[in-house]
Amino acid sequence: MSDIVFDLEFILGRYNYWMFVILMMTGLYITASRGNLIKKIVGLNIFQTAVFMLYISMGKVVGGTAPVLTEQPETIYSNPLPHVLILTAIVVGIATTAVGLALVVRIREAYGTVEEDDIVEIEREMETPAGNPQGGYSQ
Repeated sequence: MSDIVFDLEFILGRYNYWMFVILMMTGLYITASRGNLIKKIVGLNIFQTAVFMLYISMGKVVGGTAPVLTEQPETIYSNPLPHVLILTAIVVGIATTAVGLALVVRIREAYGTVEEDDIVEIEREMETPAGNPQGGYSQ
């Protein structure tokens, strides 16, 4: 019975890491399996959020306080560096998402679709010379 309690305690005690793994794998799956460019951007954002969560959870110390110097030398502090880095990463992530969505809008205007397979097919049709379906030049 103690093994079952230990395993449940192990799982619940590392809840943030399990959520990190679930979010990261979900984002990776969406990015790799979908052909829609907007869905790929959403998958990348989910993946990015998982990384943010990992860094923030590593920076928190149980029982730690903000790193403000006090007269008590035994005070335990939480590390503020991961939180600061994640603030910067959030801003970069928003800018990257905006650029990605702007590119998707431009691709939609040029090709009439945001599906990757359709875009590849249109590109192949544009490269194939008229009158020769094999792709080579006729003599």
